[in-house]
Amino acid sequence: LMEVYHEQVNISIPILSEASASELFVLAFEYQGCVEDRICYPPITKYLKVNLRTGLIDIGDQPPGLSSTDSRYDVAALTAQFDANETPGNSAQPISEQDQFTKLLLGQSLLLVIALFFVAGIALTFTPCVFPMIPILSSIIAGQGESITTRKAFSLSLVYVLAMAITYALIGSIVGYFGAEFNIQIWFQDPWILSVFAAVFVLLSLSMFGYYELQLPVAIQSRLAAISHSQQGGTMIGVGLMGVFSAIIVGPCITAPLVGALIFISQTQDWQLGGLALFALGLGMGVPLLIVGTSVGKLFPKAGGWMEPVKSVFGVILLGVAIYLLERFLPVPITMALIACLIIASAIYMGALEALPTAASGLRKLGKGLGIILLIYGTSYLLGAAAGSRDLIQPLKGIILNSGGGISSELPGRIVFRQIKGEQGLQVALGNSVRLDQSTMLDFYADWCISCKVMEKYAFTHPDVLRALDNVAVLQADVTDYDAIDTELMSALGIFGPPAILFFDPSGKEIRYRRVVGEMSGEQFAAHIIDTIRQIQ
Repeated sequence: LMEVYHEQVNISIPILSEASASELFVLAFEYQGCVEDRICYPPITKYLKVNLRTGLIDIGDQPPGLSSTDSRYDVAALTAQFDANETPGNSAQPISEQDQFTKLLLGQSLLLVIALFFVAGIALTFTPCVFPMIPILSSIIAGQGESITTRKAFSLSLVYVLAMAITYALIGSIVGYFGAEFNIQIWFQDPWILSVFAAVFVLLSLSMFGYYELQLPVAIQSRLAAISHSQQGGTMIGVGLMGVFSAIIVGPCITAPLVGALIFISQTQDWQLGGLALFALGLGMGVPLLIVGTSVGKLFPKAGGWMEPVKSVFGVILLGVAIYLLERFLPVPITMALIACLIIASAIYMGALEALPTAASGLRKLGKGLGIILLIYGTSYLLGAAAGSRDLIQPLKGIILNSGGGISSELPGRIVFRQIKGEQGLQVALGNSVRLDQSTMLDFYADWCISCKVMEKYAFTHPDVLRALDNVAVLQADVTDYDAIDTELMSALGIFGPPAILFFDPSGKEIRYRRVVGEMSGEQFAAHIIDTIRQIQ
């Protein structure tokens, strides 16, 4: 049974304390809002500091933390929601991965928090959070030309990583403190902004190809040189700005450690500790960037004609980054056509269509061979675009020759979502599920969310996932536009951005600890669904 209160309610809580006990501790309380006879929103937990001498202090109005010298929170009450939350079977209820990171922030020493979030950042190396930044930083290092040294490469990489980490910390603190509607990363996924930055990368690539040199006018260069006696500062500023914009635009991501820190900040208002954890997370994400950037400076020879073809390679990579940005809002066939043009043009540049002279070197023969392979691969993208393929990794997947000799597309089975919009749309959909005594899955999706597309390609088409969701209502909230209705829904459910997948039992109540944030493989997601349904039943 659960007590229901209407309007305002006052509750008195007796506090028992020994003389030797600390005068400061944290009080946690949980409440849940409902619409009469309709639907209940997810439970909300708030935290208050209690000072036995002066009384209750609202953390939202006072600096967080119990004392400046204490490296641990008194979390006996604060962690009760995790440790003492019981299932009907009287066993400890599991908590989601992001809640585990929230609990970590609540109950561990500062050094351990920094260390674990740093390691979590390293684990994100091959995710959309970090991977797209590797070619950008490599291109910046390569663009320095013959003047690059290992020390300079490390310095540039360090500035890039620090700018990126500071940006993540600032964005996370703002989002956690003020709410999901202040997620700057999502604001910058507007098609016009993405187009502008795609154009910037195109211009940078043309500079790599030698069409022009990117530099300030001579008069400005002379004035700056007179002030600083060096162009190093200007270079560092430019690299730092690229690190900031890369964090905001190129690599928007939602992961369990990030969400855990955001939940902590939103519930405790302790943006200092939460921001520090996010900074450590950003530094961990920057470790592979430091290694790659420094390696580029170390491996390059110091002089010679080697630089021109190398810069051309990085020019192609920058064009690929531009397509990567445009792919977030362009139709798939157009994206595939752009990829085809880039690959085919690269193949022609490598001499795929040129006859080899009799005395051609082995290196040139190798280049021609690779060019022919690229030419064939680029052609496959053209065929895929013409046939309506929607797979950017395997452009010919699902394409078959029909009986008449023509090409047709045969797409694999996938989840058919019912689209909802806002809280009202969710209430109606959950109401239908309640009447049908049916469990519900809600997926938050956006066109600019790379991890969402990974889940769409690999998880939502997996046969085991399709079977597991056979008797489950599947809903999807497309927050691509990120308008006021979208932000209200996300705030009501405590979602900071896609991808996020929520599960509701047949009564319409969310099984919060079964939330999925970030990516999962098809096998992992199927097992997660089966386990969730089993626990609901």
